[in-house]
Amino acid sequence: MDPVIELRQATKRFRSSSGGVHTAVSDLTMTVAAGEFVAVVGPTGCGKSTTLSLVSGLEPPSAGEALVGGSPVRGIPDGVGYMFQQDAIMPWRSVLDNVAAGPRYRGATKAEARAKARDWVDRVGLSGFERYYPHQLSGGMRKRVALAQTLVNEPRILLMDEPFSALDVQTRGLMQDELLRLWSGSGAAVIFVTHDLEEAIALGDRVLVMTASPATVKGSFPVPLPRPRDVEEVRLTAEFLEIYREIWDSLREEVETARERGAANVA
Repeated sequence: MDPVIELRQATKRFRSSSGGVHTAVSDLTMTVAAGEFVAVVGPTGCGKSTTLSLVSGLEPPSAGEALVGGSPVRGIPDGVGYMFQQDAIMPWRSVLDNVAAGPRYRGATKAEARAKARDWVDRVGLSGFERYYPHQLSGGMRKRVALAQTLVNEPRILLMDEPFSALDVQTRGLMQDELLRLWSGSGAAVIFVTHDLEEAIALGDRVLVMTASPATVKGSFPVPLPRPRDVEEVRLTAEFLEIYREIWDSLREEVETARERGAANVA
């Protein structure tokens, strides 16, 4: 199967505040197939979010290629949904109108957009809260709105940048299960960036370990845990612990390298 997402020796450089050049990712090569859930882990500041920017078209590569659907990325490709760490909910709009905004921007009538939004509000478990405003919602409920905002447009590619990191442990587990339930059967290719290795294994079909900055792919680890998954139950299995140990052995080296570099820079 041809990949939906492909990075070919992609490198991204930024001009630093001191006038120098910072290389965020270097010679990054990866592929994601339709319907595949790929989780990305690596040391803090290694360039994981930059990887999403290359795929989404928010940043062009300085060298190498980023392709979506076999075509070079030139601007934001059609069919890409992006869920950030901080939600993009509009505070002056109700839950229903926040979710309906995407279809409206894509040409749907107000009635069509609201009907589609109402369906997705129900799917994320917020039926009865359609008229509420963001300030009236808990953190978990806001994340449900953000998830509905993203999925209402039926993206073929779903990019997620630590979307649940600000939530408490219990709410995060609920949102992880919710994401898997809504993604299942959609055929969407997912890149999910996280600092939490347990989260990466519980959600992903594969886990990519990134090197310390500048980031490149150090290793790709399959996660042969059956689906559907209950993220809390799967964490307790012997298979999960075995996968965790294998990936952590690889990731730990990069975390230690990043820590040593940080200490050297401070000194």
